[in-house]
Amino acid sequence: MAKITVGEKAPNFKLVGTDLEPITLSDYKGKNLILHFFPLAFTSVCTEQLCTANGDDNDYASLNAEVVGVSVDSPFVLDKFSKENNLNFKLGSDFNRTVSEDYGVLFSGDFAGMTGFSMRSAFVIDSEGILRYSETTDGKTLPSFDKIKHTLANL
Repeated sequence: MAKITVGEKAPNFKLVGTDLEPITLSDYKGKNLILHFFPLAFTSVCTEQLCTANGDDNDYASLNAEVVGVSVDSPFVLDKFSKENNLNFKLGSDFNRTVSEDYGVLFSGDFAGMTGFSMRSAFVIDSEGILRYSETTDGKTLPSFDKIKHTLANL
C-alpha cells in the first residue's frame, strides 16, 4: 500500500460521483480540497464525520476549500446517504478501491469478517495539488476538524 507524505504532490484520483459523473483532483485546481475517507455509509461514526464536515461548510468556503467524501460504497448508496443527511458536498465512490490504495488508507485487516474498505481519514490538498495534512484514525475517532481548519487557515 502506498504511503503519501505531507509536502508531496497528492495522488491524482478518479471517483464516481452520485450522479455517475467522475470526480477528479483536477476538478479542484485553484481550490483547497479536504478528502474525507470513511468506511461505510449509514454507520454512526461515518454519519457523524460527514455531518460535522457538512456543518463546517461555511468555514471551509471562507478558506477557499471544498470537501469530497470518499468510501467504497456504490454511488447509489452514497446518493441515498447524501440525500438522507442533506450533505452539501460531493461523495465519491471508490468502489474499485484504487484511490483508497493510492492514499494508503485501504483496510486490509479483518473487522468482523470484513476487509477492503477505506479507513477513516482526512487529507487536505492545497490549491496547487500538494498534500498539506494527513490523518488516519483508529476508526472510532473522528479526524481533527480543528487541525483541518488550522491547516487551511495557514495556506
